[in-house]
Amino acid sequence: MQVTLGIDSLVLTGAALALAAVFASDAVTRRSRRFQVPGALLFLALGMLFGDDGLGLISLDDPELVQNVGVIALLFILLEGGMTTKPTDLKLAALPGILLATVGVVLTAGVTAAGAWLLLDIDIVTAALIGAVVGSTDAAAVFSMMRSTPLPRRAAALLRVESGSNDPIAVMLTIGLLATYDQGATAGQWVGFALLQLLGGGAVGGLVGWFAVVLLRRTAMQIEGLYPITVAAFGALAYGIAVTFGASGFVAVYLTGVLIGALLPRERRAILGFHEALANAAEIGLFLLLGLLVFPSQLPAVAVAALLVAAVLTFIARPLAVWICTLGQDYDWRERTVLTLGGLKGAVPIVLATFPLTAGVEGADLVFNIVFFVVLVSVLIQGTALLPTVRSLGFIQPRPAWAPVAEAMPLEGIEVDLVELHVTEEMPIAGRRLAELSIPDGSIVTAVIRHDHVTVPRGGTEILPGDVLLITTQSDRDALKKLTAWARGEG
Repeated sequence: MQVTLGIDSLVLTGAALALAAVFASDAVTRRSRRFQVPGALLFLALGMLFGDDGLGLISLDDPELVQNVGVIALLFILLEGGMTTKPTDLKLAALPGILLATVGVVLTAGVTAAGAWLLLDIDIVTAALIGAVVGSTDAAAVFSMMRSTPLPRRAAALLRVESGSNDPIAVMLTIGLLATYDQGATAGQWVGFALLQLLGGGAVGGLVGWFAVVLLRRTAMQIEGLYPITVAAFGALAYGIAVTFGASGFVAVYLTGVLIGALLPRERRAILGFHEALANAAEIGLFLLLGLLVFPSQLPAVAVAALLVAAVLTFIARPLAVWICTLGQDYDWRERTVLTLGGLKGAVPIVLATFPLTAGVEGADLVFNIVFFVVLVSVLIQGTALLPTVRSLGFIQPRPAWAPVAEAMPLEGIEVDLVELHVTEEMPIAGRRLAELSIPDGSIVTAVIRHDHVTVPRGGTEILPGDVLLITTQSDRDALKKLTAWARGEG
């Protein structure tokens, strides 16, 4: 006697596929010193290997299913990206980030569409769809890359703001073109749709994020693991409310994450640890699914066309958009080079490429295959070239630019927090003795971690760049702000 369920074999195969992807990515990363092969590329390759055109172990021919799963995966990726976007990122890169997320996407899409129309034997609608789909950078690819590749601070901030907020414009262009193809759409309808997507999504995200922060600050949950689950639920709530009113759920989720990450310092470690793991799992699952959906045997037929589109996108459209959107903002050529290479394509363009498939548009298969090939080229060329380029430009930093200055680790049962404070070269406290520093009232430096050694400091202990200070402080809503301001010499 044996009991089996229809999903049993799928669970087994999926688990084996996920483990193979994870360990293959980790093995390549460990053995790669100068070049870093993006995990996305390996996940896509494994999906193609196990799919219909490969070993045939998993059959997937349902673009709508992939589209729906892709949206859910992107929610978790954007939520985690928002929570790791520091307020200082917004201060550093709000204007160029918003410009790149709006004007930059339209410019990139337009130039790429024009290049595809001129260079390929395709109609204007197909060319416009290709441009619209690849117009935005990909949050999944960019956030994953930034977890392991240290970037100059302003460039990292700009890429984070841009990739977290530019999807609605790409969605607007894609859906707008499909609607125009099907039934026609006026310029006024396009403008109204864009405003509702951006402003509506921002309003919903702001309200849900603010409510989540207020509620979680006033609620002392007995089980620490409930905090990250509650945050995930708020992210899904923001998306659901936004799309109900016709606004962008992606913008709403990202902004909800930004507010929670900036205004909820307590329990931050537990929340971020959970959501980083969830975002990684979503990324792996999404790229594996997209690899399963494609038929590799169809790619050689579009290789030349896709390489031409990728060349226009990488060497003309993206650099032009970056240059125009950073005009007058004191970005030099080195930062613009990093911004151009860092604008990775990934899951979002491929998910958007399923829209023409589900809409039954003529030439949809061509659009999907070209976009998939363009994403492969982007991940392979840009993803592997970024780290050595950053090194050659002298931009390598000891810690990622988006890492928080101070993180609170609440101590259960007592009204005291243990704070980690990471010392960097630009901080005024670096190079000074502890006795010379006037630490905020209610806080004491209890340990200094330096090169994996922990010491109990005295007044004569010199604070050096790279040190991690463990500070005990009374539980106070403003304690992290005071310690951050102290470390940065702001008060």
